[in-house]
Amino acid sequence: MADPSSYRPQPGQIPDSPGVYRFRDEHRRVIYVGKAKSLRQRLANYFQDLAGLHPRTRTMVTTAASVEWTVVSTEVEALQLEYSWIKEYDPRFNVKYRDDKSYPYLAVTMNEEYPRVQVMRGHKKKGVRYFGPYAHAWAIRDTVDLLLRVFPVRTCSAGVFKNASRTGRPCLLGYIGKCSAPCVDRVSAEEHRELAEEFCDFMTGRTGTYLRRLEKQMMEAAEEMEYERAARLRDDIEALKKAMEKNAVVLADATDADLVAVAEDELEAAVQIFHVRGGRVRGQRGWVTDKVEEITTGALVEHALQQLYGEETGDAVPKEVLVPALPDPLEPVQEWLSGRRGSNVSLRIPQRGDKRALMETVERNAQQALVLHKTKRASDLTTRSRALEEIADALDLDSAPLRIECYDISHLQGDDVVASMVVFEDGLQRKSEYRRFQIKGFEGQDDVRSMHEVITRRFRRYLAEKEKTGEWADGENSLEPSGGDSALTSADPLTDTSSAPLADGLKDDEGRPKRFAYPPQLVVVDGGRPQVAAAQRALDELGIDDIAVCGLAKRLEEVWLPGEDDPVVLPRTSEGLYLLQRVRDEAHRFAITYQRTKRAKRFRSSPLDDVPGLGETRKQALIKHFGSVKKLRSATIDQICEVPGIGRKTAETIAAAFAQAAPAAPAVNTATGEIMEDEESETTAETSGEPVSAGAPDERRGQER
Repeated sequence: MADPSSYRPQPGQIPDSPGVYRFRDEHRRVIYVGKAKSLRQRLANYFQDLAGLHPRTRTMVTTAASVEWTVVSTEVEALQLEYSWIKEYDPRFNVKYRDDKSYPYLAVTMNEEYPRVQVMRGHKKKGVRYFGPYAHAWAIRDTVDLLLRVFPVRTCSAGVFKNASRTGRPCLLGYIGKCSAPCVDRVSAEEHRELAEEFCDFMTGRTGTYLRRLEKQMMEAAEEMEYERAARLRDDIEALKKAMEKNAVVLADATDADLVAVAEDELEAAVQIFHVRGGRVRGQRGWVTDKVEEITTGALVEHALQQLYGEETGDAVPKEVLVPALPDPLEPVQEWLSGRRGSNVSLRIPQRGDKRALMETVERNAQQALVLHKTKRASDLTTRSRALEEIADALDLDSAPLRIECYDISHLQGDDVVASMVVFEDGLQRKSEYRRFQIKGFEGQDDVRSMHEVITRRFRRYLAEKEKTGEWADGENSLEPSGGDSALTSADPLTDTSSAPLADGLKDDEGRPKRFAYPPQLVVVDGGRPQVAAAQRALDELGIDDIAVCGLAKRLEEVWLPGEDDPVVLPRTSEGLYLLQRVRDEAHRFAITYQRTKRAKRFRSSPLDDVPGLGETRKQALIKHFGSVKKLRSATIDQICEVPGIGRKTAETIAAAFAQAAPAAPAVNTATGEIMEDEESETTAETSGEPVSAGAPDERRGQER
């Protein structure tokens, strides 16, 4: 725990001008970012008597080891820079809103030749029109199903579209009139795009034009005694009206506005946003945040607006934003929003009428969201703090383990042995810092030896990074020049989660993130006394004595400590045990997922993979020409040369690869359990891309760890 006076700048050093400041910890990682109209006055508030600080602010300044700042010209620039740094560094003590779900949007892919209507989640893509977000995907599908009667826009995937174009037959929606079937040229690309644009116009609230047009067409059809056509138009009008009823009018003046409401207590705050377009509620979303610092409702609103509009431009920022409290000062935030939109944005508190009534509804939703969040034990700040304190007491640690790393080994009967490392900070998952390992030091099944190898590799890399940055004196804990640093590179970073940008102190000279630069306070291993002993031995061999180690055995959920004959037994109702179980289970899930991925990749391999210079295009050409791997294996060199793009030298290499490859094991149909013929199984494996198992999955899974 640092003394703030040890890094307090001299008052004369701090400029009395707008700017953004950063607090860093002893490992040079940014832990807090803030902005100020006057840096000198704002920073002085952090370096007063600790007893007078808010408890969370006191924790932050005692965790920090240095402070730095950047001067800007205006408060608007400070607002923009603060948002950029929070996104870049992800500081642990800043207010961070966590989406309570991944909200679905109704999307129209106007960037394609034939625009498609579909449900989308995640990051927004350029050239795609979005409507929402909606609370449920089924609500989007119900709305689209009604609108397709009037605007028969394509909804099929690219594969279905190409297959219909190839066969000349549309899908079912094309036959029943809910798709204009551009795949078989019933309409041209231009006509289909006009339909998509009309669909978007209707969704943006311009509904009267289309209703009046359909009513006029219905009357004309009735006058001409085309009663069947008039009946279809009548049904289309009813479908549009029913779709409009799903989004009832809440603001009579057809306003485009976002309403933001906040419900808070001493520890947390919930934010709810209603998106109103054309006077109708078009979407809803919400976030929850821990109040890490003492903060006002106006400041919470400011952070919510940064989160909501930080990456939006144009019409995505509405003309009017209604809030429960105004940021202080108001002008920079309002100017920033206007800059994002490109025109004036009104930021105000509704006082009366429909807008005030709707704001009360949004506030009730925020209050309900906060109550619901409080019931989620794993996300409750007080519960997490109690869990960390219980772990510290049970393991006799000097302080609560704010960073916990857990390791697990996974294999299938000794094959494809891998390990996982998961990270929890302040009791929450830190997925951007998860890592996975391949065990390369030996062959076969040995969990204890595997655990020793993984811990050694992880902390040898940490010591290398520490020595490189000069955080310790020369000669102290120096690394051996030998020891195979190449083994360290086999720790692969995550491929299925996005890594958050790290602080400058956690990047190497080339700007790449250092993988193991930040040490934990506690290492948890999945296992009992042998695994714990192996992990502790690895740390001892590296000369690391300031990191605690424990193991959690699955059978009785016992906590094992190094050198102890008896385990520590935590009560079943203990929050500390619950947190350790979550950490262990997450490590097990991550390890077994990686192991299954490697196994599936191995099952999909073929002798063609070992032929140098043979890419996917020529592989597919070979399979298409011969029909199966079995026929290709029995083909002569001259026959292989008949395939377009395959020369004689390549054909000889392919034949040699098959000659050296071992015969494939009998494949099993995983759906029926019966043995498949060689030709059938090989053709299926090559064309479908699915792994062909050498044994029934239910039988093999019993041996999987």
